[in-house]
Amino acid sequence: MNKWQSFIKEYQNYLRLERGLSLNTIENYSFDIEKLVLFLKENNIDETPITIPEEIVQQFVYEISSKVNARSQARIISGLKSFFNYLIFEDYRTETPMELIEVPKTGRKLPDTLSVEEIDNLIAAIDLSTLEGERNRAILETLYSCGLRVSELVTLKISDLFFEEGFVKITGKGDKQRFVPIGKTTEKYITIYKEQIRTQIKVQKGFEDTLFLNRRGKQLTRAMIFTIIKDLVPKINLKKNISPHTFRHSFATHLLENGADLRSIQLMLGHESITTTEIYMHLDRKFLAQVLNKFHPRK
Repeated sequence: MNKWQSFIKEYQNYLRLERGLSLNTIENYSFDIEKLVLFLKENNIDETPITIPEEIVQQFVYEISSKVNARSQARIISGLKSFFNYLIFEDYRTETPMELIEVPKTGRKLPDTLSVEEIDNLIAAIDLSTLEGERNRAILETLYSCGLRVSELVTLKISDLFFEEGFVKITGKGDKQRFVPIGKTTEKYITIYKEQIRTQIKVQKGFEDTLFLNRRGKQLTRAMIFTIIKDLVPKINLKKNISPHTFRHSFATHLLENGADLRSIQLMLGHESITTTEIYMHLDRKFLAQVLNKFHPRK
């Protein structure tokens, strides 16, 4: 069961750093997964988070349904759905074993998406009078314009920038590489940072090619990117719980809403499966109605 503990720990870090959840909430999420792990152990079932099939999870849900009330059952199922969706987001799985397992509607909130105006306001709130300010502007512009995972952002290399061709080379999960288009505005802010700010930093050995550096000349951490974003939220009185992933989610959503096809978005996000890309599509009913009215012959 060591495999489960390893993935649970990664998931806990994701909930803390990416989603900014409290320790108590994270413990509750983890407790739901531990119930499944205990079920596997008691029944001598040797499955990992990556290999466990839908049938095994259904057996577990059936068993707990006779032991807990409907509300507790719904919470456990929701917790497991969140865990397996995380595994899909991180490209550990291509599909969830929770697909056909229903959960009572409990008002579960979809991930927040930033509007273009909100993104502009966040970037405008950055204090550009500091060296870190110019860096942070380039960071947020890159997150949004390229739809990067935070891990891809902090490991981005200067040698990965192909501005003449209009692309950036991204190294994603499993060291798989892809080329993502980059806009002129983002190119401009990266260039300002690289030529005017980064040159003033004493770069530590081993980080000579790392694009975004901290004050000590080393690679930024995922937690630091999260903090940069969180510190901007109160400055514009934003009432949303956002993280670096919010910019990636907004990138995909805005592309879709403006007519981009899922296959193109899939390639830019670096997803192996189109099913994974669909999970990012935070579409409200109003937008779907607009699509129907615009394209259906019986509008």
